[in-house]
Amino acid sequence: MVTLRLPADPADAAGLPLHARVAAALRRALAEGQVAPGGLFPPARDLAAALDVHPNTVLRAYRALRDEGLVDLRAGRGARVLPGADAPAALTGPVDALLAAAARAGVDLDGVLALVRARARPGTTSRSSTTPRPSTEEAPS
Repeated sequence: MVTLRLPADPADAAGLPLHARVAAALRRALAEGQVAPGGLFPPARDLAAALDVHPNTVLRAYRALRDEGLVDLRAGRGARVLPGADAPAALTGPVDALLAAAARAGVDLDGVLALVRARARPGTTSRSSTTPRPSTEEAPS
């Protein structure tokens, strides 16, 4: 069974509309492996009742996941997770390790995000002094 949590703290919601928060919770369930490819999310009415939201809110979240290529949404058949939709789950462990290492180094989330953005765009530099630089020393022969 899928267990979804909507942020209780308004600061965690970051001003997102309710359907976007439901979609984020569904993505998190995918990343955590609660639903595998080929599996079904709960019917919209059931999930809406569990989250205390209108069924159209859940349907809008399901449509967002469909538009992202994560689920196949068919009337009367529910939202089936598509193959490959669990790919972010493979990143959960490394991301957790990165965040733990950043915390040990005293780097906050903004610093981590800046570093990731800089590394993702070749040719850009980070202002962070913690960015590893390639060694210019030659290896001994």
